[in-house]
Parts: sequence; structure tokens; C-alpha cells
Amino acid sequence: MSLKVGVIGTGMIGQDHIRRLTQVLSGVAVTAVADISRERAEAAAPEGAAVFDDPKALIASDTVDAVVICSWGPAHEEQLLACIDAGKPVFCEKPMVTSEDAALRVIEAETAFGRRLVQVGFMRRFDADYRRLKAVIDTGSLGAPLMYKSVHRNASVPEGLYTSDMPLNDTLVHDADISRWLLSDEVTGVEVRLPRRSTVGKDLRDPTIVLLHCASGAIVIVEISVNIAYGYDIRGEVSCETGVAALPNRPATVVSDQFGIRQAIPEDWRERFIEAYDQEFREWIVAAGQGTATGPSAWDGYASTLVADAALRAVDSGGHEVISMIEKPALYA
Repeated sequence: MSLKVGVIGTGMIGQDHIRRLTQVLSGVAVTAVADISRERAEAAAPEGAAVFDDPKALIASDTVDAVVICSWGPAHEEQLLACIDAGKPVFCEKPMVTSEDAALRVIEAETAFGRRLVQVGFMRRFDADYRRLKAVIDTGSLGAPLMYKSVHRNASVPEGLYTSDMPLNDTLVHDADISRWLLSDEVTGVEVRLPRRSTVGKDLRDPTIVLLHCASGAIVIVEISVNIAYGYDIRGEVSCETGVAALPNRPATVVSDQFGIRQAIPEDWRERFIEAYDQEFREWIVAAGQGTATGPSAWDGYASTLVADAALRAVDSGGHEVISMIEKPALYA
């Protein structure tokens, strides 16, 4: 019996997830969609799926077992709380919410419910290369991790739509989450450094360097460059006590010909992480079918929100901004 899923938000990522759920994966059916634009929702809805104008009505519908939230960030809190109140598993694209207070309300609601329902869309945790890198770290064969270098490069971003704060409150959350997961650590402080500004992005503050100070003493160095022209380039390297481990370049195929030796570079996030997106939904479908969630939790969404908030403070202060977290609820242990 297929898991009946309602999708809220039918923009680019919502449409891609609908394609994934209807054309790639098994054991699932998209039975409902909702969007602020009914015309867009109707265009994205699979045959036979109901179209809702009100996301809360979709969540409450008997035709929906579980929910995928792809709406804009400020709407997430209300929709997540409605899913928890209805006892329905929910996959929420990042950012989980847009403020610390909102994250705490989601955590409070879920812990009161007594079972995990929320999975946050940090797809890098489902990427095979990142999983192999974590396995190396977790074995301890290289000793304790001392530094992690995370590189996040985009060929370009939409002029006028991508602002100077977005590397910190939008892009950084992926690097923050994967660093916490790889190192099994929490971020306790953030610094931001601004190198010489690229003229390609005109008035955009780009590139950006972020230092994440971890509870263990390890430091994460994040480079975010969003107008680097040559492609979508994601890199990661951990320096440990007795060795170094790094992600491979993707795609891995190496071409040798009269022009030299080279590898292709992904054009965008969909090409680089398409298999990770598929895998995160495979695992979500299994968990949601059992009435729960797996992978990145509301706690992880909360932690990433705190990092983004601290980074925004740090770029203004020029100093080390401290992060204070509540005690971790047993539900997320």
C-alpha cells in the first residue's frame, strides 16, 4: 500500500520532488498539492491529485498520510506545527524555520507529541561520498578530527534576487549541518571574514569565509563563492591527527584526449546531488510509512538556524559570536 503524500509549494524544488515521488520512487503516491498560486498548483499536480488553496486543509485531509513542505521559509513554522498537531510525518525543505523562537516552538510541539515526525531537507547527509567520508572519521583510524574545510561554489546566482545576507542565512545552513554531522559536534561560535570582493557579483558581498568553532575545539572553515562562473563545485576535506580525508570530485569520470586530462563540473545542485535527493526520500518514505521520521531532525534545523543567526551577527560585529543552545531533548539523542 502506497504512502499518500501531500506537497505544499509547487515552485522549482516542489516540482522536482513531485517528479521524484511520481516517476522515480516506489511505495508512494502524490495525492494532494497546494500552492499560493492555484494555477501553478494545478499545473504541477499529478493526475488524480486534489488541489488545495489552504495548506492546513491539505494537512488535515484524509487523503494525505504524510506531507512534504516546499513553501517559502516564513510559512514553514505554521505548516510544521499543523503537521505535528495532526500526527503526520513531514519532510520540510530547508530552512526549517527562519528564527530561533520558531525552531524552539517546533521542538516543543514535537517533544510534547512524543515521537519524531519532522525530517529536514539536508540532503548532503544522504550523499554516498559524504557517507563514506563520515565512515572514515567515525572509525577513528586517522585520529581525532582537527579541522574541516567546506567549499560551496555556485557558477552564478540571480542578480537582484540573491542578496548579501543569503550566503549566511540560506547557503551556509548546508555547510553547517554537514559539518556538525560529519564531526559529531556542535557549533559554539561563529566568525565571518570578507575577502576582496569579486566584481562579477557587482554589489553582492562575495565571496564569504565563515569560521565555525566547535565544542570539541575543532574548527570548520567554510568558503562560500556564489558567482565563480565555472560551475557548481562542492568540496570537503577533514584534517585529523594522523591523516587527511577528502570528498572526490564529481562526476568521477576522467577524460584524456588531445586537449589534456579533465573532469566535468556539475552545472547546479540538482546535477550534483540528484542521487542524494532520491536517497533521502527513499529513507523518508520508509520512516513516514511507520509514522515517524529519520535523518536530519528538528534539532538539526534548530542548530542550523542558530549558526545562520550568529553568522549574520558576526558579519556586522566583525567578532566571534557565541551560540547558546538549550539542553538537547531526549527525543533527539
